[in-house]
Amino acid sequence: MTTPQTSPPRALIVGLGISGISTAIALHKAGWNPVVIEKAATRRGGGYFIGMFGSGRFAAERLGILKGLHNRIPNPSVIYEVDRAGHRQPGVGFGDIPDGPWMMMRGDVERAAFDALPTEVEVRYATVPEQIEQDADGVTVTLRNTADETTRSERFDLVVGADGLRSTVRKLAFGPPEKYLHRLNYMIAAFALPDDLPGLPRSEGAILAEPGRSFWVFPFSDRPSTVLFSYRTDDVDAEFTKPAAQRIREVYGTEPLGAMMEAAVQVLESSKEYLFDSVEQARLERWHHGRVVLVGDAAWCPSLYSGMGATSGIAGADLLGIMLQRHPGDLEAALTAWEAKLRPYIGAYQKTGVSNRITFTPSTRAEQRRRAVSMRLRRVLLGSPMLSRLVAKSKQMRIRNEDLAAA
Repeated sequence: MTTPQTSPPRALIVGLGISGISTAIALHKAGWNPVVIEKAATRRGGGYFIGMFGSGRFAAERLGILKGLHNRIPNPSVIYEVDRAGHRQPGVGFGDIPDGPWMMMRGDVERAAFDALPTEVEVRYATVPEQIEQDADGVTVTLRNTADETTRSERFDLVVGADGLRSTVRKLAFGPPEKYLHRLNYMIAAFALPDDLPGLPRSEGAILAEPGRSFWVFPFSDRPSTVLFSYRTDDVDAEFTKPAAQRIREVYGTEPLGAMMEAAVQVLESSKEYLFDSVEQARLERWHHGRVVLVGDAAWCPSLYSGMGATSGIAGADLLGIMLQRHPGDLEAALTAWEAKLRPYIGAYQKTGVSNRITFTPSTRAEQRRRAVSMRLRRVLLGSPMLSRLVAKSKQMRIRNEDLAAA
């Protein structure tokens, strides 16, 4: 049903990450008045590595974000498959993939998005939603300021949950997390290095893949590398009872880590900025309920293994703004059209997030052998210009690089 609007509709966006900032820009472009709240006391920086495929870059360009970004992949890109003893052989990295992603730091994207945010968009820090109540005319949200513990209620026409995998908005409006989160039974520890690792010059990367655990070094052209530890677990909840570095040392065994991994673990032991989390996907039958909608990891979290988190967050936010423009005054029609357009892509990203797990972390010796064969085959494919072009035109690459607004 279309309703007249005498003033710009007002939206509350929860979360000042990539998806939240992108949504605020997109809604502002669509003629909305967005208000962004963030539970942290200040805007967060730093972060780990991310890849941005073409779908995200198309959207980022429309939102004014792309101008603040650049691809940090080294040219040429050199990746080795290694073992603890230091033996190495040629590997395959993101830089070898035709039409592959731009590699950068999460902080790069958040900074570029924040710089593109219109100055009139209000941002409130140390603020969280405590209650969401909908009616036919809008949404009443109870907000709590965590700095002074005061609360206030405000009215909005739309509430957007862009507050990550463990979304408070999703819990308040859709139900408890166990209804929607699907665990893959793997853990990750990701962080940036302050300097180069022993035996690995800058701009060179490394992959160590053992049954049930792996170690990745992602190189950049203009800064030290970032690290990913990934391992299988039978008890996700127990993983959070000990420090990340302690768990890495326990999981990776009593045998020597080798100079490269040992140096990386020592960085983790002294670092205050790192990601240590379980690998999970959010799976919901609907991403919107009345006047509440979820975007990014809160809605679909394809997982780090998919490589599509930042891409899907920006592309989904951009598409939401476009659908709101196409259906002015008819929120249900806009959200329904947005979901219908986006779901096939997100479904494909999530499937990739599951299937790519073997590439990132083989769980058994049999998977380790399968992975080794697969990596050798990929080197052959990507080493041939003709076969490489076929890879670039494959369905998997097309859905990663397609402009969702034009598709």
